[in-house]
Amino acid sequence: MSAYILGLDLGTTSVKVVLLETVSRTVVASQSLSTSSAIIDQSGEKAKEQDTVRIIDTVNRCIGLLPRDKLQHVSSIGLSGQMHGVLFWKAKRGCNWSKRDFFTARDTSQLITWQDGRCSSNFLSSLPNPDSHLSLATGFGCATIFWYMRNRPEFLEDFTVAGTIQDYVVSMLCGLDGCVMTPQNAASWGYFNTSSNQWNTDILKGAGFPLGLLPQCVPSGGWAGQTYSDWHGIPAGTPVGAALGDFQCSVYSCMSARTDAVLNISTSAQLTFALPGDFKPPDSPQPASSISYVPYFEDSYLAVAASLNGGNVLATFVEMLTSWMKELGVEMSDSCLYEKLINCALNQETSELSVSPTLLGERHDPLCLGQVTNISPTNLSLGHVTRALCRGVLHNIASMMPAERLQQAGVCRIVGSGSAIARNEVLRQEVEKAFPQPVVYGQNADSAVGVAMVLCDLMREAYIIK
Repeated sequence: MSAYILGLDLGTTSVKVVLLETVSRTVVASQSLSTSSAIIDQSGEKAKEQDTVRIIDTVNRCIGLLPRDKLQHVSSIGLSGQMHGVLFWKAKRGCNWSKRDFFTARDTSQLITWQDGRCSSNFLSSLPNPDSHLSLATGFGCATIFWYMRNRPEFLEDFTVAGTIQDYVVSMLCGLDGCVMTPQNAASWGYFNTSSNQWNTDILKGAGFPLGLLPQCVPSGGWAGQTYSDWHGIPAGTPVGAALGDFQCSVYSCMSARTDAVLNISTSAQLTFALPGDFKPPDSPQPASSISYVPYFEDSYLAVAASLNGGNVLATFVEMLTSWMKELGVEMSDSCLYEKLINCALNQETSELSVSPTLLGERHDPLCLGQVTNISPTNLSLGHVTRALCRGVLHNIASMMPAERLQQAGVCRIVGSGSAIARNEVLRQEVEKAFPQPVVYGQNADSAVGVAMVLCDLMREAYIIK
């Protein structure tokens, strides 16, 4: 009888689940649902939070749509999700288990996401320097905890455990009192040394940081425990992998050769390639560099240009147009508007209009915001603007990781992935213009598939697939 691996990805806007057949490594079932969990910031603090209860409800609905007869034969569970963000909960009280074999969130905070903007440049400069090659930025877990320490210390008193949203789900599934975290997620929090795989405890302690909130680190690709209870038909005692980063898992799902570079454009955008096995990151942060080095698997690293501006820029453009249209008394759904904009841009192959789409700045240059230049009476149509906007997203990521850098690294082709690329032919056209290397599009370039493949390979190596 076939055995399956359940892969879950808890993204910024949606939850995706897949069932991977362990022998053939093929996806036999999948589901994806929007979380609709964003919380509107009315404080003016640039907060970006999501409703934890809604996210977990979406997880339950998503898995409930998978065939139960296959769930009963799941041999392991893997999770990935949005990095950098932080969620707080109370040990032993983080969820309620239902008699119908699922859990719901309880005694948790909202999820403070990677997009949170409360940590200003001045605030970050007041924090101690990390013992790490990775720079600190707003939205990083440790920076967010520092912000609460200084601005709302009473908030932290209500919680005893912290982790990413995917770490939280792993802890609830396994009935853990605390939180375990892989270096992939730990590095995204800041104050973590990837060479020693240790938190900067001395530095943090000296700054009064609540060390009890730091998760215990386990290897990327390792196990966190076993399911505490039956879960949607999956038997209790099923092994659960420690949660992985969504970025690393999306790369794992589609990088078939070390000479591939992966370009992912979904909510944000990343361009990455694998570094040689003997690569060692620098000893200290390089905050002005647009390229960072993030932990991958087996002590290896990826070189990545991680832009804050990707599909979210296009979504903001659509939201702006929708808002204008409502003010004018016209109603149109976002999906219909997207389709019309793409068609207009496909009919406008070139444009002298120039859009720099860095609405959110970039981590290496947070004050560089968006601009529109070369405006003339002849290039203000929706076709011109949409074409220029898509081209701007690609030019921005290409400026962060120039084609020459890819050539020096021996990159022979670019694998395009992500929901924005998959849905937008204009973006695909601009990808092929932006880079001299040939471009292919990965069929399974997503994190849910990637995390399932990681566990599949791990189990094969351990000779425990039956």
